[in-house]
Amino acid sequence: MSDSPERRSPLEVLGPGLVTGAADDDPSGIGTYSQVGAQFGYGLAWTMFFGFPLLASIQAICARIGATTGRGIAQNLRRNYPPWLLRVVVVMLLIANVINLGADLGAMGAVLALVVPGPVLLYTALFALLSVTLEVLLSYAQYERILKWTTLSLFAYVGVVFVADVPWRTAIFDIVVPHIAFDRDNAMALVAIFGTTISPYLFFWQAGQEVEEQHRRHTKPLHVTPRRHARAELARIRTDTLVGMGFSHLTALFIIVATAATLNAHGITDIASAAQAAEALRPIAGDFAFALFALGIIGTGLLAVPILAGSAAYAVSETFGWTEGLDRKPREAKAFYGAIAFATAGGVALNFTGIDPMRALYWAAVVNGLLAPPLMVVTMLIAKNRRIMGNLAVSGWLEFGGWISTAVMWIVAGVFLLS
Repeated sequence: MSDSPERRSPLEVLGPGLVTGAADDDPSGIGTYSQVGAQFGYGLAWTMFFGFPLLASIQAICARIGATTGRGIAQNLRRNYPPWLLRVVVVMLLIANVINLGADLGAMGAVLALVVPGPVLLYTALFALLSVTLEVLLSYAQYERILKWTTLSLFAYVGVVFVADVPWRTAIFDIVVPHIAFDRDNAMALVAIFGTTISPYLFFWQAGQEVEEQHRRHTKPLHVTPRRHARAELARIRTDTLVGMGFSHLTALFIIVATAATLNAHGITDIASAAQAAEALRPIAGDFAFALFALGIIGTGLLAVPILAGSAAYAVSETFGWTEGLDRKPREAKAFYGAIAFATAGGVALNFTGIDPMRALYWAAVVNGLLAPPLMVVTMLIAKNRRIMGNLAVSGWLEFGGWISTAVMWIVAGVFLLS
């Protein structure tokens, strides 16, 4: 097999995991990490160090479900579990995704208006139109390459750190040693952090992209392939996921450190959006830091918006048995592409309702944090079901990591609700 995992180049090995990890740092996430850095300084930086194995575990399990069964999470639910469970899961995902889409698109429009003065709502709608057009008109192979190259925009936040005056001894200590306070502000911040890093749309997207990869390469699901090939493919998934989620958490850590060293250090502790964080950096760290931060917001938005809409479309299409996939022509999957357009339009509409899209950035992460735990339980049930996964059902350390990740999300959500 010419494109088997053993013979692929490093860039080819990095695919769904890398793109999913980069999309995790969307404008909603940037707004959340900026607020955390501004409000708490380096005090919550430890969550990035702690959260990496949690995200990597659950995303590897989602990828394994897609690659093993040749079906996405929603389709596995439809085939193996009661219909009411599928409906609840998909409705929850759509709620979270549309809120996230509205927040991300609004942030991109606001940031562009800072760079090129103009109407924010028009810019918001144009970003949405661009995203839908690229998803519909480009082939999967072309679109995958664009998504991979868009991940480079995250390096902008590395640059911001290097132009800020960071007290590294303090920062490293807070990254390694957890500081936990049991009050409402800290509880809300924890839910927002874990909600924006362990998000429902990431589960559906990475599983769906593993299925897309099989369609593109004309290979079979792993449960019906030779054991040697299955082992090599699982190793590829593990590498791809670890690199992608590591990239995601490292970038998030840089954003927290950058805003702590600039905004928090100068007494700016209330940041309502990623755009406001970028603007606040200008008088403190200079125009170059502002430009880098703004570039990163727009770049990650162009990466995350189609993934948010795409994951919703996968879930809805799998629920109703529609033809799906970015490798399909629009005429072959009209309902699938219609779902992408509909979800994106819903996000745009939120920006016209009078709801402050800037505040929505932070609350989108909170909504994800409350919706993720039940979805993670469903994902683990699928991954452990030998009737679905065969001999490749998750076990050992991966299973342990998945359940620990699920438990942590339940605890974080419970602490927030009780506070």
